[in-house]
Amino acid sequence: MEENNYNVIGGRILSASRTELYMNLPYLDAALFSLADQPGEEKTATAGTDGVNLYYSGSFLAERYLRGSRYPCRLLLHLTLHCLLRHLHRRKNKDHALWDLACDAAVESILEDLGYDCIRTPLAPAGQRFLSECRAEMKVLTADAICRKLMRDRLGEYEIAQLQRVFRQDDHALWDLEGKDEQQDKRWKEKAEQTQTAMETLLGGIAEGGETVLTQLRVENRDTTDYRAFLRRFAAPKEVLHSDGDAYDPIWYAYGLQHYGNMPLIEPPETREEKRIEDLIIAVDTSMSTSGELVREFLRCTWGILRSTQTFTRRLNIHILQCDDRVRSDRLITSPEELEAYMNALELSGGSATDFRPVFEYADELCRKGAFTNLRGLIYFTDGMGIYPTRRPGYEAAFVFLNEPPMQVKLPPWAIRLTLGQEELDQAKAEELYNEERLAEMPEL
Repeated sequence: MEENNYNVIGGRILSASRTELYMNLPYLDAALFSLADQPGEEKTATAGTDGVNLYYSGSFLAERYLRGSRYPCRLLLHLTLHCLLRHLHRRKNKDHALWDLACDAAVESILEDLGYDCIRTPLAPAGQRFLSECRAEMKVLTADAICRKLMRDRLGEYEIAQLQRVFRQDDHALWDLEGKDEQQDKRWKEKAEQTQTAMETLLGGIAEGGETVLTQLRVENRDTTDYRAFLRRFAAPKEVLHSDGDAYDPIWYAYGLQHYGNMPLIEPPETREEKRIEDLIIAVDTSMSTSGELVREFLRCTWGILRSTQTFTRRLNIHILQCDDRVRSDRLITSPEELEAYMNALELSGGSATDFRPVFEYADELCRKGAFTNLRGLIYFTDGMGIYPTRRPGYEAAFVFLNEPPMQVKLPPWAIRLTLGQEELDQAKAEELYNEERLAEMPEL
């Protein structure tokens, strides 16, 4: 009987907490009302979710509520954000201890930034220090980024346990989604996209303080980008020395071999048309707000892709510009060897505010001087904060972000926007390394 009373009390606490959260964060309504409350003393001693139900211990919630109504509100929002950011479904093939800690830290960083009274509870100094370290190293505190930091730092068991005590709010034992991954992940992906749309459009005017939530949703909702395929959009048709088996009829070839003493009546052409990159401008933002290490990472990845024989012609005509509020340097690359030498001795110059206009003016001047035969595009690596040109250039212009840019960044309508994650860069580099190894193993003709 006492247990039943606690279950009823726990349900009422969750209902009141959900209502209070909705009044403060209406753009999260789709997520807040997606979990069904279920008493679950046999499943958890605290509270947790499997992506469908929210299981809770009534006595635990009652104890939390006695400390203040903010505590159950923060708990409810914490585990709801886990679902909305799809932390449960991306746990597969990861170190569970580090992944769970990274997810808790990412969610708590959002709650700290929201700052609403209904969820404001003190965060321990150890947690504040850790989040400060994360913010110094990354622009968006996603679970993936924090997990990579934890793996790099190789913290001891005591330090890991200390951070777990600071950030843990809910029970992750229910995150075992065996057999339900695909269905639930699709459901929460739709909820995340719905929430993002609401924040950007209908509820944009009242989503005050939700910038951190929106930034995380943009990162998690973006489609995985094939950076190699993206680069090829700047390629132009070129005739290359390669047998073209699709340009002739093999029947006549076989007929000649059969009836005229191994004399084919027709042979495949010795050249074929392929799309290759020859003319290209790569502009690198070297302003104070752009990390030098991110710039190097971007260039390393781009270099690895461009040196693939399937992407560029043997003769290159690539201008690499370093720029902040003006063009600081222009390095002409005409061969893969020059590109490799440039990467090995890379030094960045700049450090002022960002103005994108001088780069486009400089690129237009290069075109007028005949520096390119067929310039297809300009790739600008930046954090997005700066002054954009208003006039559309005579070539495609793509702005590449390694992290999701701030909400206030508004690109011109003609600009191509691409946000890369560390995973996409790592995948692109791995694929190029694999292609190089395969080419090295092929016998020379």
